[in-house]
Amino acid sequence: MVLRLGAAVLLGLVLGLERELRGKAAGLRTHMLVSLGAASFMLVGLEVMYATSSGDPSARIDPTRIIEGVIGGIGFLGAGSIIRGNGNIEGITTGAGIWAAGSIGVACGFGNLILAAMVTGFAVMIVVLLGFIERRAIRD
Repeated sequence: MVLRLGAAVLLGLVLGLERELRGKAAGLRTHMLVSLGAASFMLVGLEVMYATSSGDPSARIDPTRIIEGVIGGIGFLGAGSIIRGNGNIEGITTGAGIWAAGSIGVACGFGNLILAAMVTGFAVMIVVLLGFIERRAIRD
C-alpha cells in the first residue's frame, strides 16, 4: 500500500509541477492530493472486495463502481477550476490535469504503476511541450 500511495503522490507531483511553475491555482498540492485520494479510494475498494470475497458470497463489491465515483468527484473538482470571465475561458488545462491526476491515482491504487507512469509521462509532455509550442505560435 505504501508503494502504491507513494507512487500516486510522486506522479501527482510530477504532473502538478508544471501547473505550479505557471502560477496556476491548482498546482503541486492539488494534483498530489487528487492522485493520492484516488489511489486511496481504489485501495479501500480493493480491500473491501478481498474481505467480502472470502466471507459471505452475497456481499460483493464492484471495483468499477469505485472508479466511476472517483471519476465523477474529480470531474466536479476539475470543473471548479474552470473560470469564465471577460469573454475568456481559463483553467481548462488545469481541470484536465486534475482529471488526469485522478486517473494516475486510480492506476496506482490498482497496482498498475507502469500505466500510471506512462499516463504521467504523456500528460507532462502534453502540458509542457505542447504548451511551449502554443505559446511560441501565439508570440509569432
